[in-house]
Amino acid sequence: MLLRVDPRSAEPLFEQLVFQVKRAVAEGVLSPGARLPSVRELAKQLAINPNTVVRAIEALERDGVIVRRQGAGCFVSDKPSDLAARERARRLEGLFARAVTEAFHLGFGPLAIRAAVEERLAALETRKRSK
Repeated sequence: MLLRVDPRSAEPLFEQLVFQVKRAVAEGVLSPGARLPSVRELAKQLAINPNTVVRAIEALERDGVIVRRQGAGCFVSDKPSDLAARERARRLEGLFARAVTEAFHLGFGPLAIRAAVEERLAALETRKRSK
């Protein structure tokens, strides 16, 4: 798994890492049970502070994407999110509210936004099937 960060991005480095790991899991690049590189390995590979990697790992663990096994490392979780259905729905609504608002301000209408979402979902499903 190849992770990259862009130090010039407005998005914090740890959030870039969190998103990339989540995307790799969603696309099937990382399967349940897959071991993530150690904090040291990732920090060295990305030339970033180990504390930044730790922060990303803590966020991934909190979100239920990975599990830490004492002395063995971090692994992709094989369980669905532990968040209650209401909380998951609330987060989904927040994500879409933000995305739709941003798309609107970029000049896209409802049809283009819907098409973009459907296209992204189809691409995700295609990648997952091909793994």
